[in-house]
Amino acid sequence: MKLLYGVQGTGNGHIARARIMAAALAERDDVSVDFVFTGRAPEKYFDMDVFGDYQTFTGLSFITKGGRVDKWATVKQANISQLLKDAKAFDTNGYDLLVNDFEPVTAWAAKRQGLPSISISHQAAFAYDVPKSGNTIFDALLMKVFAPTELQLGVHWYHFNQPIIPPFVAEKPALTSGNGHVLVYLPFEEIEDIQQMLEPLSDQVFECFHPNIEDVKEAGHIHWHPTSKKHFQKALQHCSGVIANGGFELSSEALQLGKKLLIKPLHGQFEQLSNVLTLNQLDLCQTLFQLDTDIVEEWLEAPANEAITFPDNPNILIDWLKRRDFSDTQRLCDALWKNVQYGDKTQERLLALAI
Repeated sequence: MKLLYGVQGTGNGHIARARIMAAALAERDDVSVDFVFTGRAPEKYFDMDVFGDYQTFTGLSFITKGGRVDKWATVKQANISQLLKDAKAFDTNGYDLLVNDFEPVTAWAAKRQGLPSISISHQAAFAYDVPKSGNTIFDALLMKVFAPTELQLGVHWYHFNQPIIPPFVAEKPALTSGNGHVLVYLPFEEIEDIQQMLEPLSDQVFECFHPNIEDVKEAGHIHWHPTSKKHFQKALQHCSGVIANGGFELSSEALQLGKKLLIKPLHGQFEQLSNVLTLNQLDLCQTLFQLDTDIVEEWLEAPANEAITFPDNPNILIDWLKRRDFSDTQRLCDALWKNVQYGDKTQERLLALAI
């Protein structure tokens, strides 16, 4: 079986999820795969060896400013003509199936050329009855037309009795619990604003990663790092907590490691607002709606989260894709959710919410 795999490259969450799939697919001799990434400049991708000879296209991405989606700037910079040109020129001949993680070029190419296609993404979960916040008619339309596929298989922290699977998370708990630094990853905020928020909290060490940092700077209690998978994962393993935007993948990794979360959702991005809603309902995060030193100081005293065990091996999913019996999602979902373990308090919260 030959797969075409399209991945949205804006942010690192989609790529992190694809890395787990790529590593599992590389171990198989019955499935081959070609990866396509869009949404950022080719030179901005890093730690991509696992994807082999991947391709990149411009695609579409969101413009942010000051921690908020700038919808007007997003519309102005969107090169729709290039997207249509790339989708029209992309040849899907020879592929058996498109697996798509919110990537528009391969989705539209598959639609145009009749290649069977399936979305496996967090965004696909919002096609179903799951907690939502801040969604508008524009958001609903965008979800339908951005990267259309024949079937949507959602990924979320709970199934909500829908065609939704749990995230695959490769990071396992560290042998020793983190009791030192706090990991900060707020890529949509200005560096100066983050610095100003954390500066007064001199008794706490903050390890901050940001895409606009080029060299390590470790003056004082605030340490700045360029984005790097290896160093980021080490900082995540040994931190006492995570301050981040509301992206799905980093929150999933932190939940698996039992790290407490302080989440600042990207304003104007309903997916992140909805993520915060779900995490708040499960009492698994505190929320930071603006960069506020007092809220961070209060959160630093909060206890760690109960860890949630998510599956780390996607071979059940790969086998299901290979069978191509996409009318039967229930057995797939049941098999994967059996591998999820919630803490007692989280389980009680799920029952109390009747979800």
